Amino acid sequence: MAENNTVVTDFVLVGFQLRPELQLGLFFVFLILYLTTIGGNLGMILLIQSDPHLQTPMYFFLSHLSFLDICYSTVIIPQLLKTLGTEKTVISFECCAAQFFFFTLYASTECFLLAVMAYDRYVAVCNPLLYAAAMTPKTRLGLVAGAYSGAMANSVIRTGCTFSLSFCKSNHVDFFFCDLPPLLKLACNETKPRELVIYLLAFFVITTSISVILISYLFIIRAILRIRTAGGKAKTFSTCASHMTAVALFFGTLIFMYLKGNMGSALGEDKIVSVFYTMVIPMLNPMVYSLRNKEVKGALKKAFSRMKVSQAV
Repeated sequence: MAENNTVVTDFVLVGFQLRPELQLGLFFVFLILYLTTIGGNLGMILLIQSDPHLQTPMYFFLSHLSFLDICYSTVIIPQLLKTLGTEKTVISFECCAAQFFFFTLYASTECFLLAVMAYDRYVAVCNPLLYAAAMTPKTRLGLVAGAYSGAMANSVIRTGCTFSLSFCKSNHVDFFFCDLPPLLKLACNETKPRELVIYLLAFFVITTSISVILISYLFIIRAILRIRTAGGKAKTFSTCASHMTAVALFFGTLIFMYLKGNMGSALGEDKIVSVFYTMVIPMLNPMVYSLRNKEVKGALKKAFSRMKVSQAV
C-alpha cells in the first residue's frame, strides 16, 4: 500500500477476492467465455468476408462490430485471467493507463458504430431506392473512420484527466481491470473538476449515440406502420431486430456503469455488471446476429456444406 505523499508507480488489481477453489472455477468460466467470444466474432468476420451475399453495408459495419468485441475483450480478459491465477496482479502505471485508454477507445467506438448501424437501417428501410447510392464504399469508410476518430478524442481526454491525478492513498485497485470508479477512489487530490469532464464526455458519447439510434428507429417504425401487409411488416422489422437487441444489451449496462456517477456506487455490484458487458455481451453479439438473421444462417449452412464436401474429397 502506498503511503501519503508517495507517488504510485504501479497498481495491484485485487480482483474478486474469493476462495481459491472459486477463483479457479471463475478462471475456467472466463477462459471459456473468452475463447467463445474470439471464436464467434472471428468466425463472423471470416463468414462476412467469404460470402458474396454478405458484401453489403450492414455486414460491413457488423464485421467492424465483431472486430471491436474481440479487441476490448482482449484488453480486459487476459489480465483478469492472470489476476485469477495469481490472486493479486501487479500492473505498472503505464500499463494501467494503456489498458484504460484502449478499453475506452473500443467501448466508445462501439457506441458510435451502433449509432452508424441504426442510421444504415434507417436508410435501408425508409429510402430503399437510394440505399446503394447513399451507402457507397467511400461513405461506409467515412462513417467508420468518424466513429474511431470520435472515440479516439474521447479516450485521449478521458485518460489524460484520469492519469494526471495523484494516486497516493493506496495502490490497490479494488477491481479486475483499470476502470474509472476504483481509480478515482485512490486519488489524493481533488477529483471533482476532472470527474465532471470525464462524466460529461461519457454523457455526450452515450446520449449522442442513443439520440441517433432513437431518431433512426422512430422513422423506421413510422415506415413499418405504413406497410399494409403483416408479412411485409414482419420482414422489415426482422432486419432491425438483431441490432435493436445488441443496442439494448450494450447501452443498458453502459448507462448503469458510467452515468450513475461515482457517489454511492458499490464496487461489488459494478464488478458483476462489468463482467456482463466486457465478456458476456461480446460473446452474445455473434449469436444475436446469426440466430435472428436469415442471411447469416444461410451463409453458415453454405459454409458447413462446403466444409463437408472438402472433407469428403
